[in-house]
Amino acid sequence: MDTFKEISPEQAWEILNNKNAVLVDIRDLPRFSHSHPQGAFHLTNQSFGEFQQKYDYEPPIIVSCYHGVSSRNVAQFLVEQGYDEVYSLIGGFAGWVQADLPIENGF
Repeated sequence: MDTFKEISPEQAWEILNNKNAVLVDIRDLPRFSHSHPQGAFHLTNQSFGEFQQKYDYEPPIIVSCYHGVSSRNVAQFLVEQGYDEVYSLIGGFAGWVQADLPIENGF
């Protein structure tokens, strides 16, 4: 895969459950702390090293942001870093919530 693909929240949920994918949320800390997709890793410039140590290049990576725009740039960056299967979540966290998929609150 030379570039990322865009997928719906429902497709993301299916990939998460069937392919042992990793969901990353790139929103700012206050919003991520308030609520985020269940099991999401908070990916920031500061946490990228931890992300690289925790996850190898094999599992699919799904990138979520606020509304599905900023995630495209991060998804392309991850592809350029050598991650094989990278997706951008259409609609971002707002789309995730609208699709009524599991979220975690208040960390």
